[in-house]
Amino acid sequence: MAQKKRVNRSPELKSSIVLEVLTGKISVPQAARKYKIKDSVIYGWRNEVVEKLPLLFTTKAASDEDRQRVEELERLIGQQAIEIDLLKKAGRWLSRLSRSNDGS
Repeated sequence: MAQKKRVNRSPELKSSIVLEVLTGKISVPQAARKYKIKDSVIYGWRNEVVEKLPLLFTTKAASDEDRQRVEELERLIGQQAIEIDLLKKAGRWLSRLSRSNDGS
């Protein structure tokens, strides 16, 4: 018995199908017939959306924390770049100073 090839549908298509079902435009069986997809697949998508929906409202706080962390890291990188530049200049100055003292 030959296995059917698994069809990967785009996230856009999945979301539009689930949105149609959740808004009541069509039922899951109607969507299954319309898009030639098994009912169980659409039920799975719908359940996944409903399960993950609360995350939409919690990720904003996380992204704000991430943004603040990135800003802090950028500030530290800038400070380190200045310090490295200063140390390079001091190294060159000390090198010239020690060469001029060796030649006295």
